[in-house]
Amino acid sequence: MRRRLFLAPGHTLLEFVIAVALGLLVTAAAVSLYTAQRTAFDQASDATRIREAGLTALTLIGQQLQMAGFVPADVVRYDAPAPLFGCSGGRPTGADVSPGCESLPSRSDGVLIRYVGDNISTWASTAGQVTDCLGQAVTTSHAALGDRGVPVVNRYFARVSTSTGEPELYCEGNGKAGSAQPLVEGVERVRLRYWLADRADAIEASAVTAGQWSSVVAVDLCVLVRGAARAQHGRYVDCDGVSALVPDGRARQAFWRRVAIRNSVSGVSL
Repeated sequence: MRRRLFLAPGHTLLEFVIAVALGLLVTAAAVSLYTAQRTAFDQASDATRIREAGLTALTLIGQQLQMAGFVPADVVRYDAPAPLFGCSGGRPTGADVSPGCESLPSRSDGVLIRYVGDNISTWASTAGQVTDCLGQAVTTSHAALGDRGVPVVNRYFARVSTSTGEPELYCEGNGKAGSAQPLVEGVERVRLRYWLADRADAIEASAVTAGQWSSVVAVDLCVLVRGAARAQHGRYVDCDGVSALVPDGRARQAFWRRVAIRNSVSGVSL
């Protein structure tokens, strides 16, 4: 004789509701954990990109500042212009020997760096020529240099790219005048202050007279880097040391470095 088992409908429905509730709870917890982990990962990745961009920009500009005024030992009686020329809130424009300044919406400072290049102080091109900051061969000659070196002039500044809409660090070398190219993405502003041999404080480019550029012995360099759009809120310290609110949901960080002008005739070590 077969026996039939009957389950109480109310008991089965209660179990189903509990199971669904537990399932939803576990799913919500998993989604919440994933979202938190994803947010943390994105923030960490953004912070890493900001740091890499900032340190790269400091390295690129800093290395060139250290080269300012360099002349190879076998070059004698080279009457060169001042190693540096800077602009406050603008970029250097015009001729290499007599530059001027053009304002930038980014309020980024710009700097022009001069030195004599050879196959030791610069990376040689495929044809063995001296190169500028973009790896372009520099063919400009100078009567006093002969075949022993070539004047190199590199200009650095930051501005928003017209193609990507992102701020970038640019360099324009005299290997191809008027052709600035981006080097580091995310660099929103470059800030430069100059130490003169006869002063106890650093000053902006606008306060340096034409005759004082040869007396610059060190440069305080700062770059402000902007991250990706991630709806972040908070504050950051800008290149002027001022605490500011994040205006657009993008994290920002400033990076500083002091660079000694090693080839300065004033020769002050820091």
